[in-house]
Amino acid sequence: MTGLTHLTMAAALDGLAKKEFTAVELTEAHVKAVETIRPLNAFITETPEQALAMAKASDARRAKGEAGPMEGLPIAVKDLFCTKGVLTTAASHILDGFKPEYESTVTSNLWRDGAIMLGKVNLDEFAMGSANITSHHGNVISPWSPGEVGNWSRQIVPGGSSGGSAAAVAARAALGATGTDTGGSIRQPAAFTGIVGIKPTYGRCSRWGVVAFASSLDQAGPMTRTVEDAAIMLRSMCGFDPKDSTSVDMAVPDFRAALTGDIRGLKVGIPKEYRVEGMPAEIAAIWDQGIEWLKQAGAEPVEISLPHSKYALATYYIVAPAEASSNLARYDGLRYGLRVEGASLKDMYENTRGAGFGKEVRRRILIGTYVLSAGYYDAYYNKARQVRTRIKWDFDEAFKTCDVILTPTAPSTAFAIGEKMDDPIQMYLNDVFTVPASLAGLPGMSVPAGVGSDGLPLGLQLLGRPFDEETVLRVGQVIEKAAAVTATPPFMA
Repeated sequence: MTGLTHLTMAAALDGLAKKEFTAVELTEAHVKAVETIRPLNAFITETPEQALAMAKASDARRAKGEAGPMEGLPIAVKDLFCTKGVLTTAASHILDGFKPEYESTVTSNLWRDGAIMLGKVNLDEFAMGSANITSHHGNVISPWSPGEVGNWSRQIVPGGSSGGSAAAVAARAALGATGTDTGGSIRQPAAFTGIVGIKPTYGRCSRWGVVAFASSLDQAGPMTRTVEDAAIMLRSMCGFDPKDSTSVDMAVPDFRAALTGDIRGLKVGIPKEYRVEGMPAEIAAIWDQGIEWLKQAGAEPVEISLPHSKYALATYYIVAPAEASSNLARYDGLRYGLRVEGASLKDMYENTRGAGFGKEVRRRILIGTYVLSAGYYDAYYNKARQVRTRIKWDFDEAFKTCDVILTPTAPSTAFAIGEKMDDPIQMYLNDVFTVPASLAGLPGMSVPAGVGSDGLPLGLQLLGRPFDEETVLRVGQVIEKAAAVTATPPFMA
């Protein structure tokens, strides 16, 4: 059964259709794989009984000729998506015991199309982090960590906030996983663990039932082992949702059909401002290699300018905490989750929020509350909104001369747990290449492109025009095939 966990989604769908194995057999193999990777701390809640029940129902639908686009595929769900009757914590102490009475739209779409839930995976608390080291449930360890299982010589971060999703997929415990991306939380962990992760255009996937961090930035997307798998999963996740006012009412393309491999004549934008002084040589080299691969496939590299991108991180770390400060005000100990009693209602609020939120979440709430306060709103928050608009205009201008943009995904390979823990600014800098596209609401994808001198994965990022995920995926598959990365993590199920 071990071989079943090493299949791609596309291969698994093919095997299921040919009756080479059943959804139950495929799910049983993945349930065992989830148990095997427990040392990584990737899962918060395992749901083996529910998974096997869903698999039996899947086999029954297939037998009746009613197979959906993801029929029988076992996946992991980031513990930010509400799942009816299943613990949903956002990796925070303040949501201990919360079992929603409803299902998020994205997961509802996946179950409608036949996907199977293996469990809820770990993340940075409320998606706030770049290393998956802020979770109340403990750090997630990358399967790329060297050494013996449980006694690693160096514990590597899987990236964040979707680190549990990335680790589960990279370790072959799930065929795919849902992630969310606010400033790079799908793309950066995908790069760190050698998998594919795509953040679709803002509004492409419903945010209803996804625990909110920053409402104008949050967007759900798939994390898979291949670009083709990302196309399969993205199609099922997308769709208009009248319950979400930011959901866009437009047809969902057949993303898989867009993977023609033909990129002849496409113009690939190379932003000159991203060639920053001090960029590690191997990051610059893999970027240059990506440009060469696309040239060989018939695309034309063109230099573009994104002059306001240098302000993106500062803008993001005003806008996102401001929205978080507002969104997280709802966690007060009254309706659900943790409650720490006090002498008065005010004491109860303070005790609950003080005990329930971790250090990084408290830091961002304080920053957000400060920039929204009287006397600072115009100086910080409104100014950040204006700069955000300028950043979007830069992309609009750039896309007049190119069809897709190529950049590195992250400024380095994955680092070890603890290396940047005492310096939040260094941690925030991990998002330097991903944040601009989030502020502009653009689709972005990370594709495995090679390994660094330390043997850890390197990724390249592709950015596209709004709602042009098809071009991003098509170009991404060209890079994937040219790179032909065969390196796998030392620890796999």
